[in-house]
Amino acid sequence: MLYERGLFLLNDPLEAYLPEFKNPQVYQTGKNGETVIVPATRSITIKDLFMMTSGLTYGGNLFETERQVAQKIAAESESPDWNVRKLSQMLASIPLAFDPGTRWHYGFSHDVLGALIEVLSGKSFGQFLKDEIFGPLGMEDTFFKIPEEKKHRLCSLYDRNDAGQLIKNTSMDARYQPGTLIESGGGGLLSTLEDYSRFGHMLANGGEMDGVRILGRKTIELMSTNHLSPELLTYYNWDALKGYGYGLGVRTLIDPTTGGSNSSLGEFGWMGLAGTWLMVDVKENLSAVYMQQMFPNFEGIHQPRLRNVIYGAL
Repeated sequence: MLYERGLFLLNDPLEAYLPEFKNPQVYQTGKNGETVIVPATRSITIKDLFMMTSGLTYGGNLFETERQVAQKIAAESESPDWNVRKLSQMLASIPLAFDPGTRWHYGFSHDVLGALIEVLSGKSFGQFLKDEIFGPLGMEDTFFKIPEEKKHRLCSLYDRNDAGQLIKNTSMDARYQPGTLIESGGGGLLSTLEDYSRFGHMLANGGEMDGVRILGRKTIELMSTNHLSPELLTYYNWDALKGYGYGLGVRTLIDPTTGGSNSSLGEFGWMGLAGTWLMVDVKENLSAVYMQQMFPNFEGIHQPRLRNVIYGAL
């Protein structure tokens, strides 16, 4: 939406809006196998954030960037003033995992887009979403923080052990309470099947729902076009994403034969950590939302089957 208003270009350097990302550095392996820090070959662009090619990662233990992110998140995320701008600044202080544009790697890129939206709009990320999307679409049950009067409707999250037993998991509940400031561009919204389905079908309708225009049809075409070169299509080993490229924040079907999919070329969407799934097909004016609250989420089993059944009904 902000792109359509001319407030940025996809190829703009990120530091033009978030100055903490000026002069990025990268972790590399030296001649003797040691970890060294060198200047990045170029700036992160806004398009890199959309495409997950920025060099930013989540916390983890596979390589040094992930380890540094994990350590700093553990140290800083409990602060009462922790928010998406502070997250962005913290990420910018850590050398990247690779030079921008050279790899696809799922990480905090979209969270930084949340910080960008705050700078461009002059509003908190959550307020922008409420004013520009949730309110106009009548999505009254979608928010980062759950109101007191709706707490009884919050679904439980479960861990599923090897024996198939479901064990309630409350580890994420605290972040949804009033008073916490983090509003992430990459996750954390609470919603309902009805609300999320309205959002999904707005996209399937070419950006409009019940007379309310949220996004332009041509912008959705750009968003759902594959933007990754063949050498960057590294997630074919994700079972749920076989046959898909990646657009601007969404998977997009580019190879039905590899995916074994009966959906349309350009069908797009994404999925969530606990098993939620969104599918949008503008050609068929079709959208689908599936919600599940379980770790592990079995997305490689459920989601392709759901897609096949849905398209089999056409």
